[in-house]
Amino acid sequence: KKDNNSLMMTQEQSSQHSISRSFSAPGKALLAGGYLVLDPTYNSFVVALSARMHSVVKATASPLFENSIITVESPQFQEGEWVYEIGNLLENRGKLELIEKNNRCNPFVESTIYTILCFFDVAIGKNFESNFEIKVLIFSDAGYHSQENTVLKISDNGSKKFLYHSKPITKVAKTGLGSSAGLVTVLTASLLSVFQKNLKLNDHNDKKLIHNLSQVSHCIAQKKIGSGFDVASATFGSIVYRRFKPDLITDLISSDESKTSILEYSQRLRKVVLETDWNIVTDQCCLPPKIRLLMGDICGGSNTPKLVSKVLDWKKSNPDYALQVFTDLNHGNMELVEALATLQKISINEPAYYNDLITYLSKKSANKILNSVDNKVDISPLLMIINSISKIRHNLRLLTNETGAEIEPTQQTVLLNNCNNLIGCLGGVVPGAGGYDAICLLCVDECIPEISEQEESENEFKNVTWLDLREQKDGIIEEKIDDYIGLL
Repeated sequence: KKDNNSLMMTQEQSSQHSISRSFSAPGKALLAGGYLVLDPTYNSFVVALSARMHSVVKATASPLFENSIITVESPQFQEGEWVYEIGNLLENRGKLELIEKNNRCNPFVESTIYTILCFFDVAIGKNFESNFEIKVLIFSDAGYHSQENTVLKISDNGSKKFLYHSKPITKVAKTGLGSSAGLVTVLTASLLSVFQKNLKLNDHNDKKLIHNLSQVSHCIAQKKIGSGFDVASATFGSIVYRRFKPDLITDLISSDESKTSILEYSQRLRKVVLETDWNIVTDQCCLPPKIRLLMGDICGGSNTPKLVSKVLDWKKSNPDYALQVFTDLNHGNMELVEALATLQKISINEPAYYNDLITYLSKKSANKILNSVDNKVDISPLLMIINSISKIRHNLRLLTNETGAEIEPTQQTVLLNNCNNLIGCLGGVVPGAGGYDAICLLCVDECIPEISEQEESENEFKNVTWLDLREQKDGIIEEKIDDYIGLL
């Protein structure tokens, strides 16, 4: 294990040593698994999205540096720089103090840096022959935030485009695509690439290491143990996901830090990250060809923690009935995953039949397909998807009525019912924890421009803004560093 984690920053002991790399990780939409994703009993389906978080890391090690410094900069936002002075690592201090030079707080940045430094025993100067200076630039695609009062900047070679905001990041509204999970994941990969020799994203163990460290950092920043699906999707892409047991991380981070030395914490962290079976599921699963996820942003808002709290309170008070509802909801979720997998197989093994199905769907709505008779094409694969979505929605409405949590409130029910009349649409759901924030539809790719145009003129869709997003099934990937030149 020690050989695997040899520190790249110590390779040149007598001269300056530099590296530069860049990474990106996708946003997410929880298409199937709202509330069940919290329970390690159930699987969920997470779709990775084309909105990505990006990082560019440049690091230099030199015995001439008096101290070590890590700077994280987000140039798209005002006051978007966090500079952490770590001190002289060549002195065996046995402690780790992250001091942000500008008195700015970013819990996600700080927890990620802290976790990585502990993982590599930085606090006790172990394996270090040089101090270092690391700078990580963070960029986020337009889909993550409100686009008001922004200026577009394009990289010198035209490969990357980002919106620059006139406010600090804390003052800019987020769209709920998982920006914090993406940030932690790309920052973890960036710092790992500095400290670990030859980090390779096509190596399963390296990717698992990024995932496990990111989950720990994300939980520390949030001060709670979340389901982890957003970090898992940022790492592995579109997946069927089953969470880790929460006490895996609770036991690690809940101890009294004043009674735990950094050396002890580092050893426990390494054991959890490297030697413990997390027992999670992250099976690759993507949408079939020519079927696209269409996300609609709604002019409304929901308090996800409150929704979750109401459901969990109800579950605790009604365990037997809750188990029945959750079991039925899980059946709907898994039927949807199975139906999408069936279509995927048909597209590979019977391409002519698959094209016939797509052509058929491009001329009919979900409601028309349900009521159609005497079809020349066997449409049972399409009916499986439509019926599974219907089952999911039925159980989410049941949860809404039983718990008082507005998961699929009446306003969203009306909207999704109207979507079942759209040509080329198989139906849709409220993603994630539900509420008033968004809807997700499954549509034929070629019908989406017409759907968007129609909805601009139709009164029942006046509160919907369609997001220019696609599934991007890959999780974290390495980017070309030249693609970011000119963005400062």
